[in-house]
Amino acid sequence: MDFDLSEEQRLLKRSVHRLMADNYGFDHRRKYQSEKLGFSEAMWARYAGLGLLGLPFSEAYGGFGGGAVEMMILMEEFGNALILEPYFATVVLAGGILRHGASDAQKAELIPAIAEGRIKLAFAYAEKHSRYDLFHVETEAKEDGDGWLLSGVKGLVLHGDSADKIIVSARTAGGPREKEGIGLFLVNCDAHGLMRRGYPTQDGLRAAEISFENVRVQPGNVIGEPAGAFPIISRVAEEATAALCSEAVGCFATMQSVTLEYLKTRQQFGKVIGSFQVLQHRAVDMFVELEQSRSMAMYATMMAAGDATERARAISAAKSQIGQSAKAIGQQSIQLHGAVGMTMEYIVGHYFKRVIMIDALFGDAEHHLRRLASLGGLISDQENGAQSGMLSHE
Repeated sequence: MDFDLSEEQRLLKRSVHRLMADNYGFDHRRKYQSEKLGFSEAMWARYAGLGLLGLPFSEAYGGFGGGAVEMMILMEEFGNALILEPYFATVVLAGGILRHGASDAQKAELIPAIAEGRIKLAFAYAEKHSRYDLFHVETEAKEDGDGWLLSGVKGLVLHGDSADKIIVSARTAGGPREKEGIGLFLVNCDAHGLMRRGYPTQDGLRAAEISFENVRVQPGNVIGEPAGAFPIISRVAEEATAALCSEAVGCFATMQSVTLEYLKTRQQFGKVIGSFQVLQHRAVDMFVELEQSRSMAMYATMMAAGDATERARAISAAKSQIGQSAKAIGQQSIQLHGAVGMTMEYIVGHYFKRVIMIDALFGDAEHHLRRLASLGGLISDQENGAQSGMLSHE
C-alpha cells in the first residue's frame, strides 16, 4: 500500500503547518481562549479563506473535494497546534451528517455557508443515560401537522453554545435503546422552546447542555428518513473517530518533541538529564507509542470509506491504540518534565488534557477493545484460517 502523499496533499500539509506555526503558539491560544466565544473568530475566517472549512465537501457545493487522507493531514496539524475553533463540531460531525444524509436542497443551502464561514453547526447526540451508545435516544420527535415537535435534553454538545444551527437526533418510534425509529432534525438555535447552557470543557474547548421543549421543526429540516437515521449517525461517528485519532497523533508528536527537547536542555547533578540512560529508555517508549498510534491512525483513515464491518474493526483497533497511547505518552511527558509539567502555565499538560478527552469521545480504549472483540478481532477467524492453511500448504 502506497502511503506517499500527492503533491496537492503535501501542499495542504505545508500550508496548514505554516498557518499554525505563525498564529497558534501557546500565548496565541491563551488569548483566543479569552475571547467571547472561547476561540478566535479571526482564525475561523482564515480557515474559510484557505478552503479548510470546505475540505471534505463536494466541489458541486463549493467544497474542496477532499477525502479521508486530506482530513487526516489537517486534523494532525490541528492536533499539533491544539486549536480551539469548532472545526470538529461543524465540519467533521455536523458536516458529516450533511454529506451522508442531507437532501440536495439542504446541501445547497448549508454547505456553501459552512465553507464560507458564515454559519457554525453542532451535532446533539449524547444524552444522560446514553454513554457510548449512539442509539440510546430518549429525546422525542412527535408529528404535528406537516412538521415535528422536539422535546428532550442533550448533553455535551460540542461547541453547542456558539452554533447557529444544531442537528438533533430524536426518537420518532420504538423504545429508547432501539436502533430503528431515530431521526435527524435541523434546528435554529433561536427557535422557540430551545434553551442552552454553555460551559468550558477540561481541555479548554466549549460544550453545551441543550433542552428542547416542543421545538417545532419544519418538514424541510428533517435530514433523511425520520425513522432510519441510525446508519448515518453510526457512519459519521466512525469517520469522526478516525479524524480524532489523527488529531491525537498530532498532539502526541508535539508532546514527544517538547519532552525530548526538555531532556536535552534540563540539567540536574551537573549533567543534562537526557544523558541518563533510564530517561533515554522512557523517551524511546514515547516514540514507540507515537509511531504505533500513527500507523493505526493511517490504517483507520484508509479503511474509513471501505466495507462497514472492516471499517468498524479498523476504527475500533485504532481508537483502542490511541486511548492506550494517550495515557502512556501523557504520563511519561508529565513525569519527565517534573513539577513544571503539572502547571497551567506550561503547554504539555494542556496536550495531556486534550488527548484524554479524545480517548473519551465516541468510546474509550476499553470500549473499543470490547467492540473489536465482538467483531471477531482485527483479523477475522476466516482470515486467520486462510492464512494458517497457506502456511500449512507451504
